[in-house]
Amino acid sequence: MSTPRIAFIGGGNMAASLIGGLRARGTPADAICASDPGEEQRRKIGTEHGIQTFARNADALAGADVVVLAVKPQLMQTVCRDLAQHLGEAPLIVSIAAGIGCDSLQHWLGPQPRAIVRCMPNTPSLLGQGASGLYANARVSAEQKAQAEQLLSAVGLALWLDDEQLIDAVTAVSGSGPAYFFLLIEAMTAAGEQLGLPREIAARLTLQTALGAARMACESDVEAAELRRRVTSPNGTTEAAIKTFQAGGFEALVQQALNAAAQRSAELAQTKEPS
Repeated sequence: MSTPRIAFIGGGNMAASLIGGLRARGTPADAICASDPGEEQRRKIGTEHGIQTFARNADALAGADVVVLAVKPQLMQTVCRDLAQHLGEAPLIVSIAAGIGCDSLQHWLGPQPRAIVRCMPNTPSLLGQGASGLYANARVSAEQKAQAEQLLSAVGLALWLDDEQLIDAVTAVSGSGPAYFFLLIEAMTAAGEQLGLPREIAARLTLQTALGAARMACESDVEAAELRRRVTSPNGTTEAAIKTFQAGGFEALVQQALNAAAQRSAELAQTKEPS
């Protein structure tokens, strides 16, 4: 597969992380460009990654095989309607905006049928440790799916979905997921401090434990439940803590929390229907 020319519409943090990931994996600078209204942001990503930048979105589109929509959801309709006048016939449209469906994007991009991939990356993508769910509409070719996967896998895990509605579940699990772990880190740090540890030591122990546990789970050939069982000795300290979690309804609470996130994701998508 030849190197596609990729145009980023919007040059914020997520776009910059994707550009950095592509460059680190060998994508040449002349195959990537970006547009952004902010002069400082254009200078930053242009200098950092050696790519060409533009103030006008339309100027970034010339010859693009892939157009990445990396603008805030509330600006998407206006940006798409403007781009519709300048898009050629062939480019793949990749949207990383939360809560905006393929039908809305198609409507705003005009009557020309478009190949659209909608994806939900998460903030660890900024460190190359992201997790993304991707959905392709019926017009996306096998080559274009490969291009989209190459783009998102440059910053972490990229997994395809067969049903666009499952983006809401991805949002609940991995899109919002980092905040759940941050909340647990907060709570464990506070509990360690209450037990008498200096706050800095409690924080460092908690962070390293989170990192170590995540690596063990990622690198192990068994499921997390088995790893938990292996470190939970009968009548030991870990079992005492686990039983306390379970007595408090931990698993049910996690399910309720993710259901709430998925439901809110679906509600937000409904408020952005084509107009």
